[in-house]
Amino acid sequence: MASAGTRLRRSQPMTNTTISYIVVMSRPGNRRQGWLQAGNFRFRCALGRGGVSRNKREGDGATPAGVFALRRIWLRPDVRHLHLPRLPFRWTRKTDGWCDAPGHRRYNRPVPLPFAASHERLWREDAVYDTVIEIGWNDRPPIIGRGSAIFIHLARPGWTPTEGCVALAKNDMRKLLPLLGGRTRLLIR
Repeated sequence: MASAGTRLRRSQPMTNTTISYIVVMSRPGNRRQGWLQAGNFRFRCALGRGGVSRNKREGDGATPAGVFALRRIWLRPDVRHLHLPRLPFRWTRKTDGWCDAPGHRRYNRPVPLPFAASHERLWREDAVYDTVIEIGWNDRPPIIGRGSAIFIHLARPGWTPTEGCVALAKNDMRKLLPLLGGRTRLLIR
């Protein structure tokens, strides 16, 4: 958890109110982009290159449809974060990865780097993973080939599609984080 002297600070008073649901839906005419509704906020978001799918598979680029728990938040410690998250969080390290090798016993789990099997790096040179919300997709237990590393993270310039995640603008992510609590669920449709 955060300790004294970290880069987290409160930019405004936070209330005890959290939202029950975040709703993500694709935009009519563009299945690779959508809207994320969180309380009174509506944010533009990028979705997977395969659109939203009820039959998510590893490598299909689709964002999975369904209702998901929010597990924890990953934060880069060298980037200023405006709000203390209410969800469990951890500081991302340069040695953090996420296994996306379907046949590996650590499939769809965080792994230490270096790691021999296929994986994603959570410490990236672009800003995409500066803030990551880990969602409960295919994780309890992971089913081989159903998809891995599905997060809410920061969008690339131009709102380019993700590999299956939901991506928000940095300022929108900052507005979203204080609304999230342990009972908040993500509905993707």
